[in-house]
Amino acid sequence: MTAPVFVVDHFGTDGAGRYVLDGPEGRHAVSVKRLRAGEGVVLTDGAGRWAEGEVAGTEGKDRLVVALGDVVEEPAESPRLTVVQALPKGDRGELAVETMTEVGVDAIVPWSAARCITQWKGERGLKSLAKWRATAREAGKQSRRVRFPEVAEVATTKQVVPLLAGAAFAAVLHESGTEPLATAELPASGDIVLVVGPEGGISPEELELFAQAGARPYRLGRSVLRTSTAGTAAAAVLLARTGRWS
Repeated sequence: MTAPVFVVDHFGTDGAGRYVLDGPEGRHAVSVKRLRAGEGVVLTDGAGRWAEGEVAGTEGKDRLVVALGDVVEEPAESPRLTVVQALPKGDRGELAVETMTEVGVDAIVPWSAARCITQWKGERGLKSLAKWRATAREAGKQSRRVRFPEVAEVATTKQVVPLLAGAAFAAVLHESGTEPLATAELPASGDIVLVVGPEGGISPEELELFAQAGARPYRLGRSVLRTSTAGTAAAAVLLARTGRWS
């Protein structure tokens, strides 16, 4: 198994090149993972900077002492893939974020579509956004990523439009699409933006606004996927075709 990943705020070491991982991450490493001297770990800031290390020992139940190697920076992926995800019901939003993170999506934009049953407002909205961001972080660690996806503030339809207009390739998953996503001509660089609608579908008015911004409708396949799984399936198709999975 590849070395477990832990998130850090900095990579500062003592004079002997040792890093002390403490707090919740240190507690997880010592008391849950039960890491021991000689085992490998990866420390990352979640924004592309990371370093391999070897466990030198533990201190108590929440401090892991690591002999840290050189800090390197992983370049951002290209083309960059952003998924505009309509708000699903219940905990299906976290499922969508988790699986999209695992396949390699670079950014996720929660979208308050016209036909969304769930709406993020006030304190509930803040808690929901925090859950999405925490899910992206944990899924990033689980999938051994060192550059976690950005989870943006919830967006209205009007706020999604300029995102699509500025993309090198913009697509809307919709049954009206005559061309399959699997055969769409994709750019070698720039931004790819994919829109995933709610369970109730994307309204005609929203489709028209997106079309004016240059986003064409595409179909994914013959079956109908739930909004919580469609983004992950489509992202896998796109990432495989751009060569990022090669």
